[in-house]
Amino acid sequence: MTKFEELDALSSRELHDRAVKRAERHLDVKFFWRLMSESPAAEVAEGDTEQGVEEVQHWSRQVLDILRHDEEALDARRPIYLDYLLRHSE
Repeated sequence: MTKFEELDALSSRELHDRAVKRAERHLDVKFFWRLMSESPAAEVAEGDTEQGVEEVQHWSRQVLDILRHDEEALDARRPIYLDYLLRHSE
């Protein structure tokens, strides 16, 4: 089984937890910046264009959104978590 298949089999919450834990452990500000910068796109992917526009206009909303743990937000960010974990597999 490839590393991608192993990670893809995990839930979005598990991917989030692993990626955030790794980023915290390595003080990877770039990862958190990526989550914040791609947060509006994730909202639009969920179908919430109004919230996506709001997040573009208010950075504090983006920071709070990164900390959200609802399943839709986690699912929308799943490709980010997968990419990050694959690039930093140990």
